[in-house]
Amino acid sequence: MGYWRSVSVTLSGTIAAQAIPLLGSLILMRQYSPAAFGEFAVWFGLVSMAAVIITGRFEVALAIEPDGEPRRKAALATLLTTLLAAVVFLLLIAICAWVGGTWLPAVPPLMLASIAPAALFTATAQTWQSLAAAEGRYFDLSVMRITQAGSVTLLQMLVGIEAPSAASLASAYGAGVLLGIAVAAWRLPISTQCESYRVLLVDFWKRQKRFPMLSLPADAINATTAQLPLLIVASRFGADIAGLLALTLRTLNAPIALMGKAVLDVFKRHAAASWRDRAECRDDYLQTFKVLAAASAVAAICLFFSSETIFGLAFGEKWRKSGEMAVWLLPLFSLRFIASPLSYLFYIAGKQHLDLAWQVMLLLMTTAALALGTTYSASLISYSAGYSLLYLIYLRMSYSFSLGEKNDRDYRL
Repeated sequence: MGYWRSVSVTLSGTIAAQAIPLLGSLILMRQYSPAAFGEFAVWFGLVSMAAVIITGRFEVALAIEPDGEPRRKAALATLLTTLLAAVVFLLLIAICAWVGGTWLPAVPPLMLASIAPAALFTATAQTWQSLAAAEGRYFDLSVMRITQAGSVTLLQMLVGIEAPSAASLASAYGAGVLLGIAVAAWRLPISTQCESYRVLLVDFWKRQKRFPMLSLPADAINATTAQLPLLIVASRFGADIAGLLALTLRTLNAPIALMGKAVLDVFKRHAAASWRDRAECRDDYLQTFKVLAAASAVAAICLFFSSETIFGLAFGEKWRKSGEMAVWLLPLFSLRFIASPLSYLFYIAGKQHLDLAWQVMLLLMTTAALALGTTYSASLISYSAGYSLLYLIYLRMSYSFSLGEKNDRDYRL
């Protein structure tokens, strides 16, 4: 299947998977208050951070494993690693709760206890989807995403009828992801012969040790940085403002999760194949960059002039302020739309150490921008400006890596 043909197949499924929660928001935002949505967003941010950590980022390595039995064994090893890490994480939460009491006031105790299982469900679903993308099973990938998105959104709407609370949103999310995992296991069963799980795990860990050593810290920092705006805004300016920001982030992230993720699923397979054959993937990089840049520019222009009106009409007047926040964050999300799929070059070229350094700079910038601003508007505008500058640097680095080792002169460390 050709490159853009594969993108179109993946994109069609991703459009549906992203349209479902986005359209569902039209109802959910009228069921739930900004405060309830803000509390859920903080919980979901912690789940997302934990889901990244417990995988060890081994699911990213599936695309560079050989096709067939080796990749299925790698997927099994990744799932086992995730399960073991989730158990450890749950024990740590229990110890922290026992020693420190209510150590995270923003999250109720019951929701706090559910972070570990929710992170396990999320990481498992992501691993199965990564396997489908690595195998080129793009239709199955679309089915997995649509099922999960539809289940989560429908359940959140149903429980919101009787109990529109943050706990209801969290419970529906966990149940919906479990349904998505069931469909993933049905569409793409991981059947492989394994005499010893211990040997399988140790061999896989040794072979792909760069991912937990370098990619995991970088991606854990990235996940933390992605959630810091909600966590800091909630602690400094209250759950209401955090809820408004959560809707802004959810809406602006939709195009990235829509086309960006579909392009990434195809780009990493084609770019990895080009790298194995020619030790470079410049052509794959440039054709992807041009399409993403053009789409990003058109979307940015439209949103700049109409975001407040769109948010007010779509979600209700109480959410109009989210549209103003969208204008502040537009430069950041326009560049993220381009950079996100192309970031896989850091893994293909083995430059995880540089990705880690960039992520550390991003974390420092995000913390400073959000913590030092005297108002939430000043904090978010500073955050957007700093993030945009770092993304420009990131794009320059990734293009250099696409040229291959022979032509990479700038970042060989």
